[in-house]
Amino acid sequence: MEYFAKEYDVAVIGAGHAGIEAGLASARLGSKTIVFTINLDWIGNMPCNPSIGGTSKGHLVREIDALGGEMGKAADKNEIQSRMLNRGKGPAVHSLRAQIDRREYSKYMKHVLELQENLDVKQAEIVDLARGKDGLWRLKTRLEAIYSAKCVVLATGTFLGGRVYIGDVSYESGPDGMFPANELSKALYNMKIPLRRFKTGTPSRVNRRSVDFSVLEKQEGDETTTPFSFDTDTPPVNKAACYIAYTNDETKKVILDNIQYSPLYSGKIHGVGPRYCPSFEDKIMHFPDKKRHQLFVEPCGLDTEELYLQGMSSSLPEAVQLKFLRTIKGLEHVEVMRTAYAIEYDCVDPLALKPSLEFLDLDGLFGAGQFNGSSGYEEAAAQGLIAGINAARKAQGKEPFILDRASSYIGTLIDDLVTKGCSDPYRMMTSRSEYRLLLRQDNADMRLTPLGYEIGLVSEEKYQRLLKKQEMIKEERKRIEDTSIPLTDELQQMLVSRGTSPLPRGVKEVELLKRPQITYDDLTPFDVNRPDIPREIFEQVEIELKYEGYIVRQTAQINEMRRLEVKVIPPETDYNKIDGLRLEAREKLSEIRPMNVGQASRISGVSPADISVLLIYLAKEGK
Repeated sequence: MEYFAKEYDVAVIGAGHAGIEAGLASARLGSKTIVFTINLDWIGNMPCNPSIGGTSKGHLVREIDALGGEMGKAADKNEIQSRMLNRGKGPAVHSLRAQIDRREYSKYMKHVLELQENLDVKQAEIVDLARGKDGLWRLKTRLEAIYSAKCVVLATGTFLGGRVYIGDVSYESGPDGMFPANELSKALYNMKIPLRRFKTGTPSRVNRRSVDFSVLEKQEGDETTTPFSFDTDTPPVNKAACYIAYTNDETKKVILDNIQYSPLYSGKIHGVGPRYCPSFEDKIMHFPDKKRHQLFVEPCGLDTEELYLQGMSSSLPEAVQLKFLRTIKGLEHVEVMRTAYAIEYDCVDPLALKPSLEFLDLDGLFGAGQFNGSSGYEEAAAQGLIAGINAARKAQGKEPFILDRASSYIGTLIDDLVTKGCSDPYRMMTSRSEYRLLLRQDNADMRLTPLGYEIGLVSEEKYQRLLKKQEMIKEERKRIEDTSIPLTDELQQMLVSRGTSPLPRGVKEVELLKRPQITYDDLTPFDVNRPDIPREIFEQVEIELKYEGYIVRQTAQINEMRRLEVKVIPPETDYNKIDGLRLEAREKLSEIRPMNVGQASRISGVSPADISVLLIYLAKEGK
């Protein structure tokens, strides 16, 4: 029996990493919000891998935190091992990655949602969605309750039309054996939302006691750890180790002898899989000359014996999976607790979305996370945060909050999705940002916390801490510019030992720090008046000095980009009436409907000549 349950400002469908951030952001901005999930015990689940961060993904987590999101805090509270990746390279690609206790993380996030003011959490499957004549969205649950909301965020992950594949076996399912969301998928098709099929996969989970660690490479966490959240005062403690194993010729032979049983190669799976996280059978088929492949044996938590085999996702039959795993040194007697699987699901073409993540043609409906065609917990959380912010602002009659490419990796991620689209699950990488020297993980707070404070997500206390940090950086920069380092034999010996030229005379400390080979640590014995301030202050000053020329150049590029970004294109522009635009440009511009000339210039199929024509048209029309 149908009944009307309650009215909200914002309703979020899904409580994965996107749904969590969307619900919290909306509620924290003062909108009455509800988050729906098929199972309350699976809030913030990690069905793929028990880790957060990684190359470029660590940047996203720190940006989420800088804006007032929750993922960084949750990761710090529940991590069991922490490592900063790419330390041997420049600071632009340093990225934090942490092993997480997946069940504790889920429990933490559930409790955060439960405690949040303005937020209700409901275990219910949404089976229908429609917009009424009054402009409100109506959501119907399987138990026939009707909810209404001014705005809705679709954060459905891989649940929409979910289907699992393991060899010849195929069945309807969400991730980790959950129910799929088939009825909602049908409702979205009926709304003419442009859905397509993507695919992802997850490796086996195995029992710790069946692994011989004595023959595996041990991978410890960092001696000095770095938290994700700028609010975390005490660095996390490493509590577990990871291990590395390698495949061999016998492993490869098992795959090749059984490749016909893979639904990826038998034609049963039609969804497009992630290019940068392929299944193990894809690795064997695409890289036939590679002698071995690396896999990481990682703990799923402190109170479980389950281990995750990163790099070994597969959809081969269970018997074949067991056979190829047991060819690996250290896994000869491995016992599988959860069999690897591939999952196919419905997601939207993100070209149907605005940079605010609202649909172009469906007022008040937003998309976030894997529903938008991305992959990864971090990408999902980043989109969920922005969708939640904009859903709340829409419900309150405010202008959308949009991050551009020069502000953040979050801005780059969303701009890529809504401007260029994606033909396979989108994964964030540092190479996707043309401004990555400025968009480092270490300065995310300085870039984004003022914006989070301005819109109301960042507290006064957090904002004041940032201002104090910026003042300390300024003072330390002035101090080293005024500090002279006298010439001594010890100083000369240190310089020569670091591979840089000796000095003819004493010099200001700032000049020594500009040398690529010299660090603050190297100068500790010679800098007798160094203040007792946080290490991150020295880090910021040193990066600014060493990369000053590059930073100036990149800042100039950003200014040029933003010159085009401020040239707004009226939404009612009819591109078919603009003389001089090529046919392809007219079609692409009409489909994507860019907000400004900068966004238009990044659309595939729109040439510099088309942009010139567009600029002339806008000037002529006085727009």
